[in-house]
Amino acid sequence: MELNKAASVVTQVGPWAWWRSWWRRQSPNRQDRYANLAPVAAVVLFLAAIATAFWYLRVEELEREQEAIKRDVEYAQQRLRLRLLERQEQVMRLGRDVSNKEIRSDQFMLRAEGLVQQYPEFLSLTWIDDRRRIIASQNTSSLSSNPPMKAGSVLKVGETEAHFSLARDLMQPIYGQIYVESDRDAQLSVLQLHIPLSNDQGRFNGVILAEYTMEGLLRYGVPTEVLAKYAVALQDGSGQLLAGQTIPERIALWRMLPGSDKPNNDYEVPVSPVGNDLILRAQAWRTSQGLVGSGLFWLVSVLSVMTAWMLIGNWRHTRRRIQAQKALVAETNFRRAMENSMLTGMRALDLRGRITYVNPAFCQMTGWSESDLVGAVAPFPYWPDQDRELLMRRLEEEISGQHSAGGFQVRVKRKNGQLFDARMYVSPLIDASGKQTGWMTSMTDITEPNRIREQLAGSHERFTIVLEALDASVSVAPLGSKELLFANKLYRLWFGQDTEGHLRLVQQAGASDNAEKSTALDDVDEMAGLPIDSITVARSENSEIFITELGKWLEVRSRYINWADGRLAQMVIASDITPRRQAEELSAQQAERAQNASRLITMGEMASSVAHELNQPLTAISNYCSGMITRIQSKQVSEEDLLSALDKTARQAQRAGQIILRIRSFVKRSEPNRTPSDVSSMVSEALELAEIEMRRRQVRLTHHIAARLPPLLVDPILIEQVLINLMKNAAESIDNANRPPEQRQVELRIVPKTIDNQSVVEFSVSDTGSGLAPEAIERVYEAFFSTKVEGMGIGLNLCRSIIESHQGRIVSENLYNAGEVTGCRFSFWIPVEATLTT
Repeated sequence: MELNKAASVVTQVGPWAWWRSWWRRQSPNRQDRYANLAPVAAVVLFLAAIATAFWYLRVEELEREQEAIKRDVEYAQQRLRLRLLERQEQVMRLGRDVSNKEIRSDQFMLRAEGLVQQYPEFLSLTWIDDRRRIIASQNTSSLSSNPPMKAGSVLKVGETEAHFSLARDLMQPIYGQIYVESDRDAQLSVLQLHIPLSNDQGRFNGVILAEYTMEGLLRYGVPTEVLAKYAVALQDGSGQLLAGQTIPERIALWRMLPGSDKPNNDYEVPVSPVGNDLILRAQAWRTSQGLVGSGLFWLVSVLSVMTAWMLIGNWRHTRRRIQAQKALVAETNFRRAMENSMLTGMRALDLRGRITYVNPAFCQMTGWSESDLVGAVAPFPYWPDQDRELLMRRLEEEISGQHSAGGFQVRVKRKNGQLFDARMYVSPLIDASGKQTGWMTSMTDITEPNRIREQLAGSHERFTIVLEALDASVSVAPLGSKELLFANKLYRLWFGQDTEGHLRLVQQAGASDNAEKSTALDDVDEMAGLPIDSITVARSENSEIFITELGKWLEVRSRYINWADGRLAQMVIASDITPRRQAEELSAQQAERAQNASRLITMGEMASSVAHELNQPLTAISNYCSGMITRIQSKQVSEEDLLSALDKTARQAQRAGQIILRIRSFVKRSEPNRTPSDVSSMVSEALELAEIEMRRRQVRLTHHIAARLPPLLVDPILIEQVLINLMKNAAESIDNANRPPEQRQVELRIVPKTIDNQSVVEFSVSDTGSGLAPEAIERVYEAFFSTKVEGMGIGLNLCRSIIESHQGRIVSENLYNAGEVTGCRFSFWIPVEATLTT
């Protein structure tokens, strides 16, 4: 407030008048003191400025040096990393040739010798099989004090054994820890690289062990210009020197003062792909002496000139002070403008809880003016009446310093009586001398964020209620982890709170699909941790599995999703389909009963024909027996005539027995049994039964069976049932059409064909009847639809079900001649490959 008044006075009377007025108000002693202290203060200030400038220049020089060494060391790191990757790729190519059995041990020695001679950083190359037995080894024994690995020996248990096992488990290149070989003259640091080998089945078959010398990597991997400019060293993670020159530890900040002979000018980076176990470190050579010598002369000269100039310019002190006051006023106005433009309300309290300051944002939020709030004490006018006790306790805690760093939420009443939610943060108000003068409180209107938060919470609650009420189990788990991200009520009821049920559903679903679909356990890439199949599009995988513990059939659907935290997860939905499976089994049993009923109905319709067919052999047997009895009684029979009659009688009995056996095998009830069946045998047995009906209806039956037909994996009884039903229907159609004898003919043809790029065997039955009506062609395969007066309408429906169960199709069409219907053809085909691979 005083500064504002002073600024207003300066603005009103002018700087010179104000200066004269102020100077005259001072005592003579005070005026002399100000006049004497001014040059001293000026000299001290400018000496500090010179020291600061020197410090700044020195720090800037060190920063430039540090930036240069950083750039050069990172360039050397890239060169060294590139050299390691090139050597790794060469060893991997050698490993691929060994895995593909393109080279033997002697050829491996030649290749390894060439690499060791060509690249001096190689210490040795060793071929080790999966039993840790050394097949071949090539090394530069002159560099190592340890004896070389011999072919036929077994790898010793130690650090190499651990990284050998890690390369075997991960099937990827593994860099081992750096170890040091002691010698009488020096120490040799060695880095190992394990390249895994695989056999024809992709299984682990050993490693190629490559050893590098740290001195070789430093000498040939780091550019020569970097080695010339810096002291370069390779160190391990603990700081132990592996190769290069010894570099002292980093120095403290105070050693960076001018004249220090040990600046902080070193830099280190880890060498990839080895990781943090190998560090490249460099330090610049000391080349300059800093600003010493002639620089000190110029420093003293500049200080002297500045001192003289300050003494001469003492009379300008008043004007400069006025300018500083103007700048202070401008700064104050600027800060006031910032406070007025803030959207956060600010309120200041003194130590007794009285409001001493509020900004415009606080007044705008509450609707009260600054004059209404400044000087007010609790209860404040913006406190709601129902929250006064709570807010009073909050104020007491605030004044006593018991406030939370995260703030607290309160309700605030505007001047018009409207309430809104606000969050307040309290912090101590410290003056320039470091003394606390009160408390500063910031207030933010959080009504809209609270409304959005409540909407989100309600949306989440509705979403959870829907998922909990589903009659399907829903679970979400990340790949490669046993954490369960989400599980609804039915999942918890079936499987509990862990991921065992989720993983079991995925595993059983993958097994039921004959390992053709990806699962969370099997088809995840072990390098990237992602599924092998594409996940750029959403796709679902359905499987039906049986859970023994639950006694339920479950339909499992899974898909990959991106979880809220960005992780790739798998969602599994399991629905109870036990009633559906039971209905399917019941439907299959009913279909089987319908097939048996159809066969019985067919044989019932053919009963008169079968009786007529059996009557002939039985009559012949009776006649032969009566004749033999008569001739034996009259003693007019010879032994040869008796044997001939008995032979004929036996053949007629065999004929009757075959007819009965064929009928029994056709009508007896049995479970479907698909076996590789010969087409000719099936057709022959069907013809034997169909010809009985044909002869009764005086219809000629002709058939053509192509040669060398492939066997079909079918149930022969069911296929015979289809053929008999089609041929019987054809004979009935001819009989109903009252065709003349020369036109009463049924033709059966069995030929191989190719339909939809697959090999099939086609069966066709053609008749010379009146054909099918146009409206009946589309409905002829419907259940209980029949074109015959006494028909039940299940024969062709069963035929279609039987053919489709064998992955085939059945069609019907009318035959035309000059626009007139001359008959009808029913044909069906059964695929060859599908039946043989089912």
